[in-house]
Amino acid sequence: MTLARKGQLILLKTDPIAQDIRAFLTDREARGLSPRTLQFYADELRNLAAYLQSHGVAETEAIAPTDLRAFLLDIANRRNPGGVHAAYRAARAFLNWYASEYEPEGWANPIRKVRPPRVPQKTLDPVPIADIRAMLDTCERRTFTGDRDRAILLCLLDTGARASEFCALDIGDVDLRGGAVHIRAGKGGKARVAFLGDRSRKALLDYLRHRQEAVGPLWVGETGTRLTYDALRSIMRRRAAMAGVPVPPLHGFRRAFAIASLRAGVDVVSLARLLGHADLSVIRRYLAQTEADLQEAHRRAGVVDKWL
Repeated sequence: MTLARKGQLILLKTDPIAQDIRAFLTDREARGLSPRTLQFYADELRNLAAYLQSHGVAETEAIAPTDLRAFLLDIANRRNPGGVHAAYRAARAFLNWYASEYEPEGWANPIRKVRPPRVPQKTLDPVPIADIRAMLDTCERRTFTGDRDRAILLCLLDTGARASEFCALDIGDVDLRGGAVHIRAGKGGKARVAFLGDRSRKALLDYLRHRQEAVGPLWVGETGTRLTYDALRSIMRRRAAMAGVPVPPLHGFRRAFAIASLRAGVDVVSLARLLGHADLSVIRRYLAQTEADLQEAHRRAGVVDKWL
């Protein structure tokens, strides 16, 4: 039996697969992975261990490719393709680590014979700009929550930061004169620089006038403690309800930043660096929407259809 708590597994001594998983999580934690990533691995591998144990597979070296395929099929009954692929990625990371860590003689890594499940490449929808404007209109000026929430909406959109990165910002990470935002807790522990424009910097200054301290968390609640991911989502739900618009996903602000940047002519390499992407694969999904924009523009004003 296994349980996940704060990115770790609580194990029974008689549970060999779970013991290997705990060693894997310890290795990932030592590499500096974020608590959210550790929790992802813990949750996904707990599901894998439970499935294998229920089917009589007691040790990691006894896992066969057929076991992994059957596990993915079982997961597919409850998840969408993206969720199935997440389970595959966690299993692949664990088994590749096990092969490298222990180098068991005569053992063939079963994941090598299991092809990754396909994930449909859907376009990524941004938060509509009109919805953001409506939410901004609900922010009461010269009040702590109003000025804070207004700054949050503008800065989240202007930086293109992930929500976890955004919540982790400290006051000292922002250059209010030049607009540089130093994201030190990026995905995979990678730091990068994002930027704020004039309007976002002004909104941020309006919010910071309510703060007495010059150091510490940038985004705080009314008690002065750092704003959490869940608290940020709660702010979005409240502002959306007040504005009468759908609740925007936090990642939708990042998508809106990416698509608006592409439409404004930002090159894909610069955009990837601003977003903290290691490659251009996700950028290509944003490009699919801008290509759709071009197709619609051609449909409305195609030379042959309109003039010949």
